[in-house]
Amino acid sequence: MADKYPEDFCVGQVYSSSRISVGADEIKAFAKPYDPQPFHPDDAVARSPVFGGLAASGWHTAALTMRLLVESDAKPAGGIAGTGFDEFRWPMPVRPADELHLESEVLEVRPSRSRPASGLVKLRRTTLNQNGEPVQVMVANLMMPKKPGVPTE
Repeated sequence: MADKYPEDFCVGQVYSSSRISVGADEIKAFAKPYDPQPFHPDDAVARSPVFGGLAASGWHTAALTMRLLVESDAKPAGGIAGTGFDEFRWPMPVRPADELHLESEVLEVRPSRSRPASGLVKLRRTTLNQNGEPVQVMVANLMMPKKPGVPTE
C-alpha cells in the first residue's frame, strides 16, 4: 500500500490491520524489563481481585498497537510522526491467547498552521480483541508532509 498524504484521508474513513496473537510467555517477557509490577509477570499475583488472572501491561498493548499500525493499510507519508494524544485509555486488559487487531477512524484533516508544507490528521485508533471488545482506545494527532505539488498556502 502506498504512503498516504493528508489529502488522501477523509473524515469517516476507517483503516484496518492484520491480527496478532498474544501469549502468556510474551506477556511475562515484556513485563519483566519494561513494566515489572508483580501482577504482570507472576501468575499467582495476577490472580488478585484487581486483574483476576494474567494481563498484559498497558504499555505492552501500546507496543502491539504500534506494530499493528505500522503494518496496517493506513501508511502516513514520512512515517508515523505523532504530535500527541487527545485520549489514551485501556478499557479492558489483554489476556493470554487474545487476538488483537486495529481500526483507525479519521476524525479530522487540516493543514498545519505552523508548518505550511505539512498537514495534520486526527485518528481514533481502537485496538480490539477477538470478541470485538476494545482493549485500547487513543485519539492521536499525526503530522505528515503534504502531497508533492500541493500548494503550501
